[in-house]
Amino acid sequence: MGARRILVVEDEFLIALDIAGVLEQAGHQVIGPHGSIAEALRAIEGQEVDGALLDANLAGQPVGTIADALTVRRIPFAFVSGYGRDQLPAQYRAAPLIKKPFMAKDLLAAVGAFAK
Repeated sequence: MGARRILVVEDEFLIALDIAGVLEQAGHQVIGPHGSIAEALRAIEGQEVDGALLDANLAGQPVGTIADALTVRRIPFAFVSGYGRDQLPAQYRAAPLIKKPFMAKDLLAAVGAFAK
């Protein structure tokens, strides 16, 4: 698996640092982490992104608009969430879901599944 540019969208600071650390240690470039919908959308618009790891909601706001922007650009993503599938945006309930607390191998497996 080659290094990829992975957008990390997570509003909990320590979790964001943990995700970023796992990705960087595996040789990936982390875009972010971003803790708001607006920041994430700007990153998608302004940078080349190979894949994304998304928290299911940011400060109580669902991340459907971020998933929509990624889908339009054909950028693969997975959710990283403590919530079940029923709390994901309806149209994305079949998307890959990594449950919190996560294991590093699960994050890396999701990133490995992103088509380059």
